Amino acid sequence: MKSIVYSAYGSADVLKLVDIEKPTPTDDQVLVKIHAASINAPDWRFLSGRPYVMRLMLGFRKPKIRPGTDMAGVVEAVGKTVTQFKPGDAVFGVCRGSFAEYGCAKETRLVAKPHNVTFEEAAATPICGLTALQGLRDKGHLQPGQRVLINGASGGVGTFSVQIAKALGANVTAVCSTKNVDMVRSLGADRVIDYTETDFTKETQTYDVILDNAASRPFSDYRRILKPDGICAIAGGPHNMTIPLLMKHILTPLLLSRAGKQKFITFIAKVNQADLATLAQLMAAGKLKPAIDRRYPLGETAEAMRYVDTGHARAKVVVTVP
Repeated sequence: MKSIVYSAYGSADVLKLVDIEKPTPTDDQVLVKIHAASINAPDWRFLSGRPYVMRLMLGFRKPKIRPGTDMAGVVEAVGKTVTQFKPGDAVFGVCRGSFAEYGCAKETRLVAKPHNVTFEEAAATPICGLTALQGLRDKGHLQPGQRVLINGASGGVGTFSVQIAKALGANVTAVCSTKNVDMVRSLGADRVIDYTETDFTKETQTYDVILDNAASRPFSDYRRILKPDGICAIAGGPHNMTIPLLMKHILTPLLLSRAGKQKFITFIAKVNQADLATLAQLMAAGKLKPAIDRRYPLGETAEAMRYVDTGHARAKVVVTVP
């Protein structure tokens, strides 16, 4: 089968399309014929191999894993203990090495694809959708009627965050650049702030919850617009991550939380079937529609990664598998 692999650490030039052996599912796995996959931040972070401490886990000379996580496709075969799926089922979820024609995923990391959602839309959903859902619902404890500010509203996580916050009954203020204002407004935001024209941290409006997907402002700036008992959930990270920046990104929220009743929380989404099912239900009900910026065929995955690495991509970038 065709698959994208890392030949080394470096730029997108190290991504190669090669022929490898088609995988065989273990007892608790599902073999999926992949129709589409999507790019997430870890994909280009793994590509760079920075900060270098990551290489202790990923591999010294090149990543031991194949790139890609999100995917959607059709079940081709199942392991002997799998009970939820059968060949022919359309599914989406998380599968390591998803930039390929086939992939094996654990049964508990897949759910049925809603009929009203395309394979491309489903493939755009898992990691970013889970991050938005868990950031707002579990970390931010967002309640109906509360005010939430979403920084980085035009990115992968941000476009899901705006829609999920509305589905949870919140009043949504979204922050993005000029070119993305109309798109973000179309997702249902009650108010959209163009950060090139307005410094949202100096306004008088305060918020019950802030979801920061951009890591573009010092966390201390959020204290001025966060209610005294408000929560700031931090999902994004600096584009060019170093060990000092990583430590600052983790420790600063802890220190700010100790200084008063406001809570600052950094988190990484956890993949679980129940939350994937919640995303599927929202899509089936028409409350969540994944936004896609560009589509690239499997053979142009390197070009797709270059585009994402520019920092100018909005919403999700999808890789299609012929």
